[in-house]
Amino acid sequence: METLEKLYINELRDLYSAENQLLKALPKMAKGASSAELKEAFENHLAETETHVERLEQIFKDLEENPKGKTCHGMKGLIEEGSEILEEEGEESVLDAGIIVAAQKVEHYEMAGYGSVRTFAQLLGQLAETTVNAEAVMNTGMTESRSG
Repeated sequence: METLEKLYINELRDLYSAENQLLKALPKMAKGASSAELKEAFENHLAETETHVERLEQIFKDLEENPKGKTCHGMKGLIEEGSEILEEEGEESVLDAGIIVAAQKVEHYEMAGYGSVRTFAQLLGQLAETTVNAEAVMNTGMTESRSG
């Protein structure tokens, strides 16, 4: 990477890929959850993820860049790992706890990515903070579902 702007765009593409992977994974996670509250949390996260994708597309449009061209292998691995719990059999509450762990790993990955691009955006005079704050709120919601 030669410039901070190139790194910023590269990381935005990574997030765009991650969010699009989540659009496919979240309905499966919701279906696999036994708790109504957990199902609702995944459905809410799906709606938020759709908004994140739209925001990222707007950022790319503003930057006159293409959002495609990168696969987020980190998210791909986290989703594969989370899918394993969906194939398990056992006590519903234990399986839900496993699904929550997988979801929290995804959220922390997203928060790290959005935190980085927020810093880059600030240094470059851009704004990506709204999506970062939305990620922090979603993580809090998952934690509360687990303890409830």
